[in-house]
Amino acid sequence: MTATAMVAIVLGTCLAGFVQGLSGFAFGLVAMSVWAWTIEPQLAGPMVVWGSWIGQILSLGSVRGGLLWRRALPFVVGGVAGVPVGAWLLRYVDVGAFRGCVGVVLIGYSSAMLFARQLPALRRGGALADGAVGALGGVMGGLGGLTGPAPTLWCTLRGWDKDAQRSVFQIFNLAMHTLTLAVYFVGGTLTAAMVPAFALMVPVAVVPTLVGVVVYRRVDERAFRRVVLGLLLASGVALVVSVAVG
Repeated sequence: MTATAMVAIVLGTCLAGFVQGLSGFAFGLVAMSVWAWTIEPQLAGPMVVWGSWIGQILSLGSVRGGLLWRRALPFVVGGVAGVPVGAWLLRYVDVGAFRGCVGVVLIGYSSAMLFARQLPALRRGGALADGAVGALGGVMGGLGGLTGPAPTLWCTLRGWDKDAQRSVFQIFNLAMHTLTLAVYFVGGTLTAAMVPAFALMVPVAVVPTLVGVVVYRRVDERAFRRVVLGLLLASGVALVVSVAVG
C-alpha cells in the first residue's frame, strides 16, 4: 500500500465516518468522492461496503430509546428477497442508464422536498408497503449497488420522527451490507490483499463516526430532514455525473 493510498483511505474514512454518524447512511457517497482518484475500483467497492458496515455497528446506539427492530423487519425481509432479483436483472438492464435514471429521480424529488414547507406524510400501506419499498431497495442494490435511496426516501415521507427514520434505514443498511459482505466472501471478491486497507479503516472510523453521532443527537427534526434530503440530492447528482463522464 502506497503512502498516497494510505492518506486517501484515512481522509475518506474520516469524512465518510462523520457523515454516516450524523445521518445514518451515505458512507459510500462521501468516501468515493475521495477514493475515486487514487484507489482502484476493485478495492474501493468492497472498502465502501466494509466502511459502511463498520459505521453502522459503531452508531447502533445513536437512536434514543433503542432501535425499532420490528418496524424495520418488513424492509429487511423485502430487501433480502429483492437482491437476487436485481442480480438477475443485470443480464437485461443497462446499469449505466438505470443509475442515471435513479439519479434524475433523486435530484427531482429531493430538490422539491427541500423547498417544501411541510412534507406530505404517507400513512397508508403499513408493513406491506414498507416491505415493498425494502424489496425495491434490494432490487436496486442487486442491480446497481443502490440499496439505500428508496428506503431512506420512504422513511422521510412516512412522517416518522428522526429517531424512527434513522432506526429503520440503519437496520436495513446494516442487513444489506452484511448480506453483501457475505456474498463477496463466498464469491471470492474479498482477497488477502485487501486486509491492510480494511484493518486501517477500523480504528480511523471510530472517532469521526462517534462525533457524528453526537452531532446527530443535537440536531432537531427539521435540520435532520434537510441533512437526509441534501445527501439524497448529492447522491443523485453524483450518479448523473458518474454516468455522464463514464
